[in-house]
Amino acid sequence: MEAVDDLSADAQCGFVQDNVLEGATVRTDAWQGFKRLSRLGYDHQPTSLRAEGTVGKDKALALPHVHRVISNLKTWLRGTYRGVSDHQMQVYLDEFVFRFNRRRTPMAAFQTLLGIGSRRPPTTYAEVKDPGLAFRS
Repeated sequence: MEAVDDLSADAQCGFVQDNVLEGATVRTDAWQGFKRLSRLGYDHQPTSLRAEGTVGKDKALALPHVHRVISNLKTWLRGTYRGVSDHQMQVYLDEFVFRFNRRRTPMAAFQTLLGIGSRRPPTTYAEVKDPGLAFRS
């Protein structure tokens, strides 16, 4: 997951180009901004709520896995934090993805954190406030 600056076609398709191998199948909703994915070398498979007959129904029916992950993210954020700042959104997303990817093997998450912690210097308060600092050195 990645926080993007806006919902423009450039930002959304740029995210796909940065994170998905060319030629891969990309399933999206039928938003017009995604049309260029086919021209960029992806097997784009849009799902139209209107064509699926789900207009006015639960949108999660069209892309159920995506909606489940987003719902889990929102529930986790609300249940864990009092507030979420735009400035640190990527840090929250990174933590959620780390936990989500290891949800079925909780010991693996602990062992991974233990291994990372033993090889990294402590994180400073300045790095917590501005995550970009950790990657500048």
